[in-house]
Amino acid sequence: MDEQAQAAKKTLLRMIPYGLYVLGVRDGDEVSAAAINWVTQTSFTPPLVAMGVKKDSGAYALLKRTGTFALSFLESGQGDIAYAFFKPTTVDGSKINGQETETASNGAPVIAAAAGYIEGRVVGEVDLGDHSCVVGEVTHAVLKREAKPLTLDELGVKYGG
Repeated sequence: MDEQAQAAKKTLLRMIPYGLYVLGVRDGDEVSAAAINWVTQTSFTPPLVAMGVKKDSGAYALLKRTGTFALSFLESGQGDIAYAFFKPTTVDGSKINGQETETASNGAPVIAAAAGYIEGRVVGEVDLGDHSCVVGEVTHAVLKREAKPLTLDELGVKYGG
């Protein structure tokens, strides 16, 4: 691709709207939680989601081992929570990266203040780039309240291109 096409590609791919979520994974005493934004539903029956997960992350390593996860849905105004998960995981009691958490029925950590969360199990993966496209079947969902989702656009953050 020439320089002009590269610039166009970057701009166009950054125009895709993204929410912000916290991916939580647990394997025994080992826990990881990471902010992710490349998430979409891909099927009604069975209910499937696809998530772009950075392959050099702790969350990806645990996800590969356990095959289960929880995805907390952040709402508009919760940018401080998202930013807390742009860094490596630290655990202090029931807090991860300084944020209060709860435990989903599959054992994965979820953000207590989130609008809700889904639990899932990995059913497929497309492993072709620096992020793996992980496909998960939604096995359980908890809605605490309906809310407008937190987006990258709201935070003025660009991740893509």
